[in-house]
Amino acid sequence: MRVLRRGDGGPAVAEVRSTLAALGLLPPAQGVLESGQFDQGMENAVRTFQQQRGLITDGLIGPATYRALRDATHQLGGRPLAYMVSAPITGDDVVTLQERLLELGYDAGRPNGVFGAQTEAALRNFQRDYGLTIDGICGPETVRALRQLSPRARGGRPVLLREQERVRRSGPRLRGKRIVIDPGHGGADLGVSVRGVNESDLMWDLARRLEGRMVATGMEALLSRGPDQCPEEADRAQFANEAGADLVLSLHCDANRSPYAQGVASFHFGTGNGAWSTLGEAMAGLIQRELAMRTGLRDCGAHPKTWEMLRLTRCTAVRIEIGYLTNDDDRRRLSDPAFRDIVAEGIVVAVKRLYLLGENDQPTGSFTFADVLAHELAKAE
Repeated sequence: MRVLRRGDGGPAVAEVRSTLAALGLLPPAQGVLESGQFDQGMENAVRTFQQQRGLITDGLIGPATYRALRDATHQLGGRPLAYMVSAPITGDDVVTLQERLLELGYDAGRPNGVFGAQTEAALRNFQRDYGLTIDGICGPETVRALRQLSPRARGGRPVLLREQERVRRSGPRLRGKRIVIDPGHGGADLGVSVRGVNESDLMWDLARRLEGRMVATGMEALLSRGPDQCPEEADRAQFANEAGADLVLSLHCDANRSPYAQGVASFHFGTGNGAWSTLGEAMAGLIQRELAMRTGLRDCGAHPKTWEMLRLTRCTAVRIEIGYLTNDDDRRRLSDPAFRDIVAEGIVVAVKRLYLLGENDQPTGSFTFADVLAHELAKAE
């Protein structure tokens, strides 16, 4: 679909206006002209929706925003839900189903709104335990049962406990951990490009430096793309899932119309309705603190988002926006290979801290790559 923006009109705009009105973000259209006009009020409503959903808040209706709007129209019970391998079902009804199963003690995985194999397995277990037809389909009978049952206890964060237990079982050693490094953009897509400095080139170089350090610690590092490739985000997430990754690190630079915007920011999966990757939040925070301390870049914080790379991966995934190429100082630093070495070391140390779970920790910025290697060697003996 083409990107819709303020000033556009037609049936596509009318459809989006109708959806925004149904979500309570716009009043119902009063006339033919208003119903098909992308005006300032509609742009404000789109920005509000994007902010609620953890999308880029640009006021434009692109593919990601359109999919999110479509997903928001589905309520549990409005349609049958099942695992479709070639085209997984997505929507708010899937989120509600996942959250309900988690409340009842069934491991449906992260409530990300995608009906995948893990959600189907949890649903089949629920159907078996409660004497329903075990077909893995959430139809009227299953919806009634889900609504009638009350969990023994409410609250808590079962996903958090499961994520923490997986990390604890994997142990503090990095050897054997499988990490997917995702350098942003690539091929003909240069990403942010300012005065001959291209995001895709910088992130490819950083990815290779990070790969070398990870391999040296015994980790298995996989690159999501080649130097001349630019897979879609969903394809990158699928690559990580098929590889059985323990962690995904997506590397990017940022840009802004203001030349004064600068700094480093990290992002993990999270939505406005409470769905959250706790380990993603922890990993983003560790990376953020290490890079801000080591590089001197402005600390722009860690934030929840629903970008496909974060939402569709089954493992912990973090996206790192390292500097603004539109800022002269950030661009100068990123153009220096020695600076990219510092960034790579900071990320490796942050990964090590995640698996240490706070044990034998050291102050932020003081843990070196040599310390990581020494710790790995000691654990091997």
